[in-house]
Amino acid sequence: MKQVQTSNILLACGLLIAPVFYLSVTIQMLTREGFDITRHPLSLLSLGDLGRIQIMNFLLAGLLAIACAGGIRLKLMNRPGRIWGPLLIAAYGVGMMIAGLSPPDPLLGFPPGAGAGIPEHMSTHAIFHGIGFFIAFASLISACFMFGRLLYLEGRTSWSFYSYATGAVTLGLIVTGMSIQSATGIAFYAV
Repeated sequence: MKQVQTSNILLACGLLIAPVFYLSVTIQMLTREGFDITRHPLSLLSLGDLGRIQIMNFLLAGLLAIACAGGIRLKLMNRPGRIWGPLLIAAYGVGMMIAGLSPPDPLLGFPPGAGAGIPEHMSTHAIFHGIGFFIAFASLISACFMFGRLLYLEGRTSWSFYSYATGAVTLGLIVTGMSIQSATGIAFYAV
């Protein structure tokens, strides 16, 4: 019984990731001078005087994901997906934490006082930010497809479709955000 309670608490951490992360981002978008969601990636909120708020937001999302991975492991103890499911969700958490601890370079006039363009060369911390982002979202998308397959095998076709669709839409939004500069912030906010 205690294991069930523990797993449910850890799984609830996963339910908190998106609402907490996006509430914080929304408040910052509305209050941070010079930030424009149509021009700036959300990660730029990690910069400037109030950047620590977004850094903590990344770190909290990462910790919540790692806790959720523990809950998934307990729930799937003797079932398919018990290894890869938790590993992929934990990798998402680690990627978010890497992204949070390695802020991007200032660009496109944010934070206020930054150059209006895109830097010619990326700093080491910006490279690690990109690596963290890649780890997080490659893991998350992979988890969607892995859980989609697991749910399909269990005969839960509606949830399977939802999981597959979530992975596909997330991938599409990331590709859109990376290829159309004016859509970057909006696409990643939608992810």
